[in-house]
Formats: sequence, C-alpha cells, structure tokens
Amino acid sequence: MRLIQFLNEKNHFLEKFYSLNLNQITKLESGLFEGLDRFYSQREDLLKILKYVDSEIYKAHMDHKDTQAGFEEAQKSEIREALRVKEMYVRKILEQDLIVLSLIDEAKTQIIKELQEIQKGKKAIAGYKSKTA
Repeated sequence: MRLIQFLNEKNHFLEKFYSLNLNQITKLESGLFEGLDRFYSQREDLLKILKYVDSEIYKAHMDHKDTQAGFEEAQKSEIREALRVKEMYVRKILEQDLIVLSLIDEAKTQIIKELQEIQKGKKAIAGYKSKTA
C-alpha cells in the first residue's frame, strides 16, 4: 500500500535527520564548529525531501479515501506503528535541536568573553605605552 510505503519512507529520512544531528552534536561537543554551513545545508536538503514525502503521503491518503475502501486491520497496525516511530523521531530531533542551539550559544558566549578580555588587555597596554612615552 502506497500510504504505508510513504510513511516508512518518511521515517527513513527522519532517521537520517536524527543521525545527522547526532553527528553534529558530537562535533560541537568536541569544539569543532567548522562544518556548520554544510550541516545546515544537509538539514535543508532533508527538509525538502521530507516536505515532498509529506505531499505524497497526503496524495496517497486522499486517493485511498476516494476509493471508499477501509483499511484492513494489518494495515491499520502498520500505519499506527509508522506514526509512532515518526512521533518518536520528531520528539528526539526537537531535543537535539535544543542541544545544538545551546552548544552554539555557549560557544558564541565564550568567544564574546574572549574578545572582551582581549579588548581589556589592549586598553591596558595602550595606557601603559602612553604613560612611558
């Protein structure tokens, strides 16, 4: 059945999204921030694919609805399981997104602190140089 196929396909791409986030979190926790542009580009690509799959799910659902045929119990079970898996991935991805944003924010805060310390040091050195001249 096309609807179940597309639901499973969506879960496949959600799993890829989850894995991408997981890899990036590991990098960010290690202090590696160089690949953020690529990371966000890959996320955008996956979001485009997910949007397409969502439109196919909608079409498959509407096609099935138009035939007035009900779902067999086995199909209902597969659909429920696919939706359960989807919800699990969505919840985990949202949690990951909060972690990614937190790690980036922490790094930005640290960089700002370091820049402020450098600025203070420059002012102190400038003040020392002007007194001795």
